[in-house]
Amino acid sequence: MKPPDWVTDAAFYQIFPDRFYRSGRPAAHPRPADAYEPWDGPPTVRGFKGGDLWGVAEKLDYLVELGVNAIYLNPVFASSANHRYHTSDYFRVDPILGGDAALRHLLDAAHARGLRVILDGVFNHTGRGFFAFQHLLENGPASPYRDWYHVKGFPLHAYGGRPNYSAWWDNPELPKLRTETPAVRDYLLDVAEYWIRFGADGWRLDVPEEIADMKFWSAFRERVKGANPEAYLVGEIWHEAPDWVAPAGPFDGVMNYPLGRAVLGFVGGEAFDRDLAARSGLGAVPALDAPAWVERVAEVLGRYPEAVVRAQLNLLTSHDTPRLYTMMRDHAGRAALALELLAVLPGAPNLYYGDEIGLPGVHDPDNRRAFPWGHPERWNHEVRDRVRAVLKLRGEHDDLRGGGFEAWWAEGARAAFARGRYRVTVNADARTWTLDLPCPAPHARFRGLLHEGRLDCRGGRLRGAELPPWTLEVWAPLQ
Repeated sequence: MKPPDWVTDAAFYQIFPDRFYRSGRPAAHPRPADAYEPWDGPPTVRGFKGGDLWGVAEKLDYLVELGVNAIYLNPVFASSANHRYHTSDYFRVDPILGGDAALRHLLDAAHARGLRVILDGVFNHTGRGFFAFQHLLENGPASPYRDWYHVKGFPLHAYGGRPNYSAWWDNPELPKLRTETPAVRDYLLDVAEYWIRFGADGWRLDVPEEIADMKFWSAFRERVKGANPEAYLVGEIWHEAPDWVAPAGPFDGVMNYPLGRAVLGFVGGEAFDRDLAARSGLGAVPALDAPAWVERVAEVLGRYPEAVVRAQLNLLTSHDTPRLYTMMRDHAGRAALALELLAVLPGAPNLYYGDEIGLPGVHDPDNRRAFPWGHPERWNHEVRDRVRAVLKLRGEHDDLRGGGFEAWWAEGARAAFARGRYRVTVNADARTWTLDLPCPAPHARFRGLLHEGRLDCRGGRLRGAELPPWTLEVWAPLQ
């Protein structure tokens, strides 16, 4: 029941396919060139930008150069929405994204470069275009699919007024499935296995707590792991959830929003836009000084077995939150430091596309802007260069991937902790830090791996380097 070993070494990049890159290749169905919103224009709730999976494949070298080795794709199956959480066919990749052929090409191209790809599984609800709901809509109580949904009356109020069936957040566009119905369970488990055998490397499971049925999720795990024991299963749960992970739970890890909120609260300090965060799924993000931050990180990590800690999907932002750069009030140093911390803490870091270039955005749909490939002058190259450097470092040093977390020192807005043999110093302050720390061992010596520098233990204190504002350093021991 332990998580796949490869996740320990993974650095994920989350891609919202409609907004990442439009390839220009013909889709599975013809489409006029003017069918889409302008790529560089403001996104809208209903509009499509036309990004596709062929386009994702064309940008794989960019991801490899950034230091990424795994991709989390937002939903790709046929849907009536640009975000594709309104599934109409679970066994078909959306034609606008290039269809099944485009996903086949992307998986093959990614695997050839050593990248894994996990898919977004939306199994709590469907869209109104899903065949079973359409059948029920047309035939009412005579439909053999009546038990596929939580129906409260006929005719269905699917296009006006309050839905008379259970729907996600009472949104009539998202009727909730009855997973206790055997035919529904069998269908969803077939979907889960089918795409793993197709070549996907795992599933990110959307709102799994809303399917409060551990027998279903245990069966889901059994089917997926039977198809590929190395497949990764991660649940979208926004709080600490040790009951949902291995060895007793169905998932290998969860989306570690609690750890992300701690990083945001520490690095953002009093400058962090808490009102903006509070109006999103992030909720309250309290300001943390260094001692409180170290304590909170240890608390979150301590809730899980060590193997699960290494398999958690650590993130700061996603398609459900405002953008990192905007919440940091356009402060490049704070944004870069938060992403660096994400990379050096235990667990698999997950970057939301565009955060590495300071892509701004508030609430949906603004947080889902198109990646500005044609305008590198809009990129924050400082943030990108720092992200690339820390991901490269993470890939080169086992202790930054598999090591534990041990608090070492914390005061004000400055902290130091151990990752295996290495030490990490963090300066979340506007002033340069002249390092002066307790020696971890007599005659200890360290060299900096991100910046030039050296620390030597003399008279019981470790000194010899300075750390600029809003930066961190990883220190390797010298023999």
